[in-house]
Amino acid sequence: MRRIGLLGGSFNPAHRGHRHVTLAAIRALGLDEAWWLVSPGNPLKPAAGMAPFAARLASARKMARRAPIRASDIEARAGTRYTVDTLRMLVRRHPKARFVWIMGADNLAQFDRWRDWRGIARTMPIAVVARPGYEGRALAAPAMGWLRRFRRPARQAKHWAEWSVPALVLLRFRPDPTSATAIRAADPDWHAPVATSISAPSTD
Repeated sequence: MRRIGLLGGSFNPAHRGHRHVTLAAIRALGLDEAWWLVSPGNPLKPAAGMAPFAARLASARKMARRAPIRASDIEARAGTRYTVDTLRMLVRRHPKARFVWIMGADNLAQFDRWRDWRGIARTMPIAVVARPGYEGRALAAPAMGWLRRFRRPARQAKHWAEWSVPALVLLRFRPDPTSATAIRAADPDWHAPVATSISAPSTD
């Protein structure tokens, strides 16, 4: 059984903070690899300021180079819009893999707004990565009121593949201050060079 971590997101753009936390999660959870699920469009995020999907996917693939990380367009190819549908599809398609869903504490704080969030928790274990400024809100979040009874100690994190679901573990790593919001503010057209390289004709 391959042990695979799944991280969803807009990756608008992907940056070293994504890579840092993913590599830390791979070590903490004893994963073989992690997949970044680049979202075609997050229902909870405004479309304004969202770079084209191809540019975001390209930035994720570039940031994942030379690491046990795979940037995937599976949601775009499968046409799934909600995380719960994507995760159930992956479990069906890969019966010989074990998956764990990895998300930041900022997402746990609003997890109750996600489509069938309890269904996500019943599909695979969840690892929540602490983020500065969000931990208090995450622990007080409506979803955590239900998930709290399924919390496992961080010292047992490498045993997640043996847990029955629902199961939740909170992880803490040294934070990386890189922010996609700050990157976009400094360079709103960050995706233009990426789009040009994608559309440029091959010289092979």
